Amino acid sequence: MRHFNALRTLALAIPAAAALSFNAVAQDLDETYWYASGDPTVPDGQLWATSYGECWQSAPPDGPTNLPPCQMEVRDPLVLRLQFALDRFGIDDITNPQALAELDEYIADVKATPRDERLVIGGFTDKLGTFDYNMVLSENRAATVRNYMIDQGIPPGDIVRVNGYSWDVPAEYQIGDLGPLENNPLRRRVVILEVPPGM
Repeated sequence: MRHFNALRTLALAIPAAAALSFNAVAQDLDETYWYASGDPTVPDGQLWATSYGECWQSAPPDGPTNLPPCQMEVRDPLVLRLQFALDRFGIDDITNPQALAELDEYIADVKATPRDERLVIGGFTDKLGTFDYNMVLSENRAATVRNYMIDQGIPPGDIVRVNGYSWDVPAEYQIGDLGPLENNPLRRRVVILEVPPGM
């Protein structure tokens, strides 16, 4: 009977000890690092960061503690100088459709990267028309670009914000020389920015 009780105690102790040792190992690992394997399109050992600031690697070397620091450079802003017909915002209302080639290249680049992007789109006008009217027009034009990107294969969740700003340009969208407010085609644009992790 004593032998049976000893075996029973040992049988109960082994899972508890295993759980404790697993917890100890898990606490030693840096949980911001993750591994992805079995994807033939990703070279072994390639590193990248997700939009949440997590580091991923396609094949672990000796464990996550040997990975380099998690770093991610956001892509350059894309400034689209799409010329819409007066007071129009549909994709068929663009009078210079060749400008969509820049957007197509941007979309292809986003789709080719293994990390998750978080994109914001802002639409802008010059000072023709009222501010409130142009706010709506700007947002509709930005939404047109968003819908086009989704139609071309960008996941809807990757585009986290779409706004119209009329001629009021927030600091993060002040890219290049915008020139005067009045009747200035440089002001009529849609800008796509990638948001860094944690923002």
